[in-house]
Amino acid sequence: MAIKTRGKLAGGRKVPGRQPTAKPVRAKLRDAASVREIFARFKAALPEPRTELHYRNPYTLLVAVVLSAQATDAGVNKATEKLFALADTPQKMLALGEAKLTDTIKTIGLYRAKAKNVLALSERLVNEYGGKVPDNREALEELPGVGRKTANVVLNTAFGEPTIAVDTHVFRVSNRVPIAPGKTPREVEDGLENIVPEEYKRNAHHWLILHGRYTCKALKPNCGACIINDLCRWPKKTVKADKRR
Repeated sequence: MAIKTRGKLAGGRKVPGRQPTAKPVRAKLRDAASVREIFARFKAALPEPRTELHYRNPYTLLVAVVLSAQATDAGVNKATEKLFALADTPQKMLALGEAKLTDTIKTIGLYRAKAKNVLALSERLVNEYGGKVPDNREALEELPGVGRKTANVVLNTAFGEPTIAVDTHVFRVSNRVPIAPGKTPREVEDGLENIVPEEYKRNAHHWLILHGRYTCKALKPNCGACIINDLCRWPKKTVKADKRR
């Protein structure tokens, strides 16, 4: 009696039955012309995008970004309005102390762990950098609670570097449109770095964040208001693209 082995007989002859499922084809990088048009439209709609996190200086920006992990910008801003009035330098933050800091940011998720990181990075800044925020990736990523995304935001927003920070919105939009698809934030970041035209890199992640936050939402994307609808290849678009050419 022949033995079936995944759609074949033991001798190699095919038999009717379930065949191995083909792996889905992964989306590729968009062509350069389409990507340029996407960012040209973003710039036309919002020439000077800005982070929605409130901050006073590079240090308060760093703190705000650390606090924003798994939290909304609005929620962080509500807490930091009080916090930065009390402490807007690492020296003042250390003087504030853990109990007061924790109480001030307790409306933010994971606030206890974040408070410890803020104090630890503040101590490092005072002891190793004279209370200043370093302007290079290696030093930033060595600070407690600071990863690649946070470093990218600080380098871009505080120091004007054309870095691209990939948060959940950037990751979604880049994969959905797609622009530079990837399985991980680093893959998306590297893809965007390679394909976004130089003149748009400085503001690229700001445009993508805002587009993902207000238009290309995770659950209910507002495709009807999307300025790049005709360039989007997402099969689940809720409206058809208008002909622009």
